[in-house]
Amino acid sequence: MSAFVLIWLSFSAQSLELQGTLTQGSLIRGQLEPGAQLRLNDEPIRVTAEGKFVLGFGRKAALEQRLTIIGADGKMREENIQLSPREYKIQRIEGIAKRIMKPDPDNVARAQADAKRTRAARARFEQQTSWQQSFIWPLKGPITGVYGSQRFYNGEPRSPHYGVDVAAPTGTTVVAPADGVITLVGDLFYSGGTVIIDHGFGVSSTFLHLSKMLVTEGQQVKQGDIVAEVGATGRVTGPHLDWRMNWFKQRVDPALLVPPMAR
Repeated sequence: MSAFVLIWLSFSAQSLELQGTLTQGSLIRGQLEPGAQLRLNDEPIRVTAEGKFVLGFGRKAALEQRLTIIGADGKMREENIQLSPREYKIQRIEGIAKRIMKPDPDNVARAQADAKRTRAARARFEQQTSWQQSFIWPLKGPITGVYGSQRFYNGEPRSPHYGVDVAAPTGTTVVAPADGVITLVGDLFYSGGTVIIDHGFGVSSTFLHLSKMLVTEGQQVKQGDIVAEVGATGRVTGPHLDWRMNWFKQRVDPALLVPPMAR
């Protein structure tokens, strides 16, 4: 499902281009005529001076979405776009430590503080437009977990998985999938060693379960720069990278933005 789909919708003397896979969990990049404005289901969307924008749709996003375009001439038109539904896998994982499954009050408080910190990092609005780049895989290896799967830990149902898991030995280097600024570096209760890269306009990558973080908050990175090393920290049973992507609060599927992994 990683192939891009280009859709052209014409209105007045202008056009709307959407690039991406129109499905639940997708990140869609688009182009308007310069000077036009955009709303998604009545919510204003930031548009660059050149007319470029980005949208994200979550795991269970409504299949019909409404775009309102206001041209530079003030004329308004609505376009409905249709997302395709997805079926998600069920994944059962055993061997999770008891302290992770049933944390004590101190660790509950720690996890709540961690969640607040990550929400703040993902809520930032950076003006850079690195989200326009063609994303690359942050490392290579067997894919052991996919976006959207319903997970059972030690037989207990838990929240769906929102990332792509790539298995690799501890110490394997992890690179930035696109340019960005580091907005979070920390050791978090559930996700262990964690790094967030902000690619601009609400688009961010999060790397979980790291053994080493090789960047600092506020640091600018380029696509391909080494930012961390794979580990087995947090809620895991073995070393791997959990790569997640967000558009603000919407959790999207990284696998839809990259080509098939070359072996």
